[in-house]
Amino acid sequence: MLFLGRCIKLLQVPEQFALLVNVGFRFYSSDLEVEIKKITKIINDHPFPDQPIHPTLTQVIPSVAISTSFVEQILGRLFATHTNGLKAFEFFKFSLQFPQFSPTSDAFEKILHILTRMRHFSKAWDLIDEIQKSHPSLISLKSMSIMLSRIAKFQSFEETLEAFERLESILSDGKQFGTDEFNLLLRAFCTQRQMKEAKSVFNKFYSRFSPTTKTMNIFLLGFKESGDVTSVELFYHEMIRRGFKPDIVTYNIRIDSYCKRGSFLNALRLLEEMEQVNCFPTLKTITTLIHGAGITQNTNMAHQLFDEIPKRKLLPDSGAYNALMNAYIRSGDVKSATRLMDEMEVNNLLHDNATFHTMFLGLMKSNGIDGVLELYHKMIDRNFVPKTPTVVMLMNFFCKKCKFDEAFGFWNYLIENGYCPHSHAMDVLVRSLCSHGRVEQAFRCSVQVLEKGRHLSINSFRVLERSNMRHASERTTD
Repeated sequence: MLFLGRCIKLLQVPEQFALLVNVGFRFYSSDLEVEIKKITKIINDHPFPDQPIHPTLTQVIPSVAISTSFVEQILGRLFATHTNGLKAFEFFKFSLQFPQFSPTSDAFEKILHILTRMRHFSKAWDLIDEIQKSHPSLISLKSMSIMLSRIAKFQSFEETLEAFERLESILSDGKQFGTDEFNLLLRAFCTQRQMKEAKSVFNKFYSRFSPTTKTMNIFLLGFKESGDVTSVELFYHEMIRRGFKPDIVTYNIRIDSYCKRGSFLNALRLLEEMEQVNCFPTLKTITTLIHGAGITQNTNMAHQLFDEIPKRKLLPDSGAYNALMNAYIRSGDVKSATRLMDEMEVNNLLHDNATFHTMFLGLMKSNGIDGVLELYHKMIDRNFVPKTPTVVMLMNFFCKKCKFDEAFGFWNYLIENGYCPHSHAMDVLVRSLCSHGRVEQAFRCSVQVLEKGRHLSINSFRVLERSNMRHASERTTD
C-alpha cells in the first residue's frame, strides 16, 4: 500500500482515486469477493466516455491482480449489474494488455453478451474480428448464438441473415456452415417468437442443411414460446411423419406448452406416454409439471410430484422448490411457501432470484407491507441483489405504499453494490419522489445514473424538468 501511495503521488492521481486505492485494494486479502465488488463499483461509477477509464484501471488494479479468473468474475458482475457495455469492453481490452491473462470462451461470451444487449453491434463485430485473429478457438456456437439472437431481436430479418453470412465468411476458413450453425439461426428467430421468419429461413436453407431432431425441437420451442399449443401439436405430428424420433427435449417442450395453457391433464398424459416408450423424465420434466399443477392451483398434485422426485432417483434443486413454492403462492398458502424457504436452507439450497420474487408476490397479496419488509430486510442482510423484474416490482410496491424511505434506501443499496437500476425502476422512483416533494432526492438519483455513463429515460427527464420549473416558479412567487 505504501508503494501504491508513492505511485499515486508520482502520477499526480486525482484525490478521489487515491482515496479509492487507500480504502481498498488488498489483493492478498482472503475475501476476494469484496475486492471484486469494489472494482466493479469503480468501473460502474466512472464517468466514461467523458473521461478515459484506462488510467483509472491502471491506478486501482495492481498488475499482479490480473488473472483469468479475476477478469471472468469482474465481467460476470458487470453483466449482472447492467453496467454501461462500453465500460465493460474497456475493462476487457485493458485486461488483454497483461500476458498473464489468457482470455477464455467464458470471458469472451460475457463481453459479447454485454455489448449486444446494449446494441453496440459495431463494437461486437470489432471484437469478433480481433478475437478471430488472436484467439480463434474462443469463437464457439454459444458466442455465435449470442450475436445472432441479439441481432434478430433488435434488427431486421435481412440484417440477421447478413450477420449469419458474415459469421460464415469470418469463421468457416473456406468451409461452409453445417446443421449446428443453421440451428443457431433458426433458434435466433424462434426464441423471439418470429415464427414467420423462422419458416422463411427453413425454406431458404432446407436444401443446403440436413435438419435433425434438434432442428425440429427448435421449431417446437418457437411455437411453444408463442403460446400456440395447436401449432405445437400440429408440428409435432409433422415431425413424426417426416421420420424424426422425439427425445426428452421434445417431450419437455410439449409438456411445458400444455402446462402454461392450463391443460395439466394433457401434460400428465404425456408423462405417461414418455415412460411407456422408455424416455425417462428428468428433473426439468417434473419441475415443469409441478409448475403446471400450480397454474391450475392443484397444490396436492404439485406436492405429490415433488415427493416423487427422490423416488425417481433424482435430487430436488432450487428450481423444484421454487415451482412448489409458486404453487402454494398461487393458492394463497403463504405459510407453506415460507416453510419451503426454511426447508431449502436446511438442505443447503440457496434462495435465488426466483425464490425471492415468488415470495414477494405472495406477501404483497396477503401480508401486505409488513410481510414484504420482513423478507426485504432478510434479502438485504444476505447482501443479495435481485434481478431487474424483482427490482422494478419492489420499487413499484414501495412507491405505491408511500414508503419512500424504503424506496430511496433500496436505490442506494443497489448503487452501493455496483448495480445501475433499470430505467423502469428509475422512472417509478423519480416520478414518486417528485410528486411527493422529494425533488432533491430524485435529482440525486438522476445524477448517479448519469455519472455511471447511462442515459435518463425521456419520462424521467420530463418529470424532473416539470418539477424544476414548478419549484422555480414557487421561488419566484415567494
